[in-house]
Amino acid sequence: MFDLNGKTALVTGGGRGLGLEMAKALARAGAWTVINGRNLDTLEETRARLADDGVTVAVAPGDITRDVEAILVDATAKTGALDILIHAVGERDRRSTEAMEPSEFAALLNTDLTAAYAMAKAALPYLKQSAAGRLIFVTSIAAFAARAGDPAYTAAKGGLSALTRSLAVELGADNLTVNAIAPGWFATETNAHLAADPALKAFVDVRIPLKRWGRPEEIAPAAVFLASPAASFVNGITLTVDGGMTVQM
Repeated sequence: MFDLNGKTALVTGGGRGLGLEMAKALARAGAWTVINGRNLDTLEETRARLADDGVTVAVAPGDITRDVEAILVDATAKTGALDILIHAVGERDRRSTEAMEPSEFAALLNTDLTAAYAMAKAALPYLKQSAAGRLIFVTSIAAFAARAGDPAYTAAKGGLSALTRSLAVELGADNLTVNAIAPGWFATETNAHLAADPALKAFVDVRIPLKRWGRPEEIAPAAVFLASPAASFVNGITLTVDGGMTVQM
């Protein structure tokens, strides 16, 4: 049910962080996987490091805000098809409404939401050719739980979860499922300094029932599940992976 042998996959933002963990998991489950990021050197370093661990991936560099067509052409030239697209690219700008200009707000939405739509639209001709296409967005618990001073990211991720529902309804007749994963607090390299901050330990103990940060590799099973035959009748959901953070009062 979780076997991805014979499947092809593209993971945008797959060169590091949670995107990388998802890409590794797809490859280990059998999918011929391509990782995308803006920097070719970084991608090649990641590819070589994975190869040393026995994980084979290809790379397709490009900026998802302007190179979506080229990324897809590059990726499908390497795989021959596209069954699974995981869009894991995202940026954050933690500034308050008073500090952020509308143009800056729009710029973050362009990266985190509009680019996701553009990537999904460009990928449709490929995914529709699959016998069981999978489109998976990576959103955030910020999609439905807000923190002060973070309006643009919260709006973008909320929009991404809404886009997931909309595309799921629109594209289901094409035997294409559209779902999202909403990570909570994960101790990625970007968040390593926060995860190591003793001042946050009390907050984590109160707000996360498991009383710890997520380990990056713990996001991977959610991606494999949604990409696999096991999720053939799962469509339009946002799967939360947050240690229970958003369900605790």
